Amino acid sequence: MVELSVLQQRFGTELVESTFRDNRRIDVPAEKLFDLLSCLKSDHGFNTLIDMTAVDYLEYEGATDRFGVVYMLLDVFGGERLIVRTAVNLPDPTLPSVYSLWRGADWMEREVFDMFGIVFDGHPDLRRILMPEEFAAFPLRKDYPLKGRGERHNFPVITRAGS
Repeated sequence: MVELSVLQQRFGTELVESTFRDNRRIDVPAEKLFDLLSCLKSDHGFNTLIDMTAVDYLEYEGATDRFGVVYMLLDVFGGERLIVRTAVNLPDPTLPSVYSLWRGADWMEREVFDMFGIVFDGHPDLRRILMPEEFAAFPLRKDYPLKGRGERHNFPVITRAGS
């Protein structure tokens, strides 16, 4: 198991560890995110990015940042799992892409971009994946209305052949 103290020696005491429901999490400042993830992969065996997502902390009690971006890592051979979380804020929610570390981040980063508007700098093909290209909002942001803003009538109608 990778020890927090070892990571703090290399990346600073801003790294904070917590556990929730048996899931170990390390919080890292955005400017150290890529270097930490690269180190976890190359030096500590976290060879698989299981999943990544974002959380909108708007109006969340005690939150100081607008978005949290969460990376779930796995050491396939040792069985260790680790969650790495970082924060980004408006008006420029941008993080470095981890596509160069894990090719599987391709569509995961695109989904987070599409739903939350978080940009992944260096991504080879960052474009919408779920919403139409002309859609101007980010539906999983908490300030997006539940019923939308009336844009659904502009979506192209897709019909099946033979229907």
